[in-house]
Amino acid sequence: MKLLAVLVLCLTLGFSNVGGTVTDAEIKSISERLYSLDSNKASASDLVIDPQALVADSQTSSETDRSSKPLFSYLNENALFSKPTYAALLSVLDNYNRMTGQAENFSSQQLAEQDKFVRETMSNTQLGRELFAFLYNKGIYKSEEDFIQDLKMMWFGLYSRNNNQLDSSGFEHIFAGEIKGGKVSGFHNWIRFYLLEKSGKLNYYSHSFNGPWTTFPDVLGMQFMWDSYYKQVGSAVIGCSPEFDFAIYSLCYITRPGKQCHLSVGGKTLIIQTYTWDNSSYGDGKKFIGSAYPASP
Repeated sequence: MKLLAVLVLCLTLGFSNVGGTVTDAEIKSISERLYSLDSNKASASDLVIDPQALVADSQTSSETDRSSKPLFSYLNENALFSKPTYAALLSVLDNYNRMTGQAENFSSQQLAEQDKFVRETMSNTQLGRELFAFLYNKGIYKSEEDFIQDLKMMWFGLYSRNNNQLDSSGFEHIFAGEIKGGKVSGFHNWIRFYLLEKSGKLNYYSHSFNGPWTTFPDVLGMQFMWDSYYKQVGSAVIGCSPEFDFAIYSLCYITRPGKQCHLSVGGKTLIIQTYTWDNSSYGDGKKFIGSAYPASP
């Protein structure tokens, strides 16, 4: 009788699947829904890119600049960066020391910026609310605040990549990028790429794959030099809103941690590879995000 009562309660609350099992078909369905709700993505009039040189996988280890021009030809900053979710992302991106082995220390204002980014993208957009509703109905989260707090720990909780220092997080690794062992580590966000390229600190070299999309968001696997540090393949979803980027990585990490996650975006497959950080945990043994990025076709 107790099990029956639990099942009835879960159905009453909208928990369509006790235990939170999510099928591949459901992941494809919700990802298409998130794609359709990405009202803040860049349009063709907002963003122009010039991918230039295409190299084979075997050539990506060569630190050779094969493109004479920047990747980003034009971005309508006034239209995009004035949007609340873009502004929230920009405020967080500059809070990090890129070198692993050096501890991160955040001010109260910077912690507030992290909180604002999560709430702005997930609570204040239809796209974010749709993701929460999906995970809530699968029984994965009990409330929106439970969802928000878990995202904050999962993405912004600190752990050590080097020298036993609290020097890294999933957000820093994926969105801001890091330097480890003399090379760029992580770095899978197009807005961060644009800002560094515009400032002259990043030199685009080539791309090793280009997704099948003819509009934004698109996917590129890029080779570039960040100051004097090389990135062999820095794949990113190009032209999407911050909330779409954050949502699809979160969806894949929550439902397919440490695995490949097959999304459907505009009727085409997008594969996201996620990794868990297994050396430390938060809460009741939960794992921080180690990495997440678009996998090559």
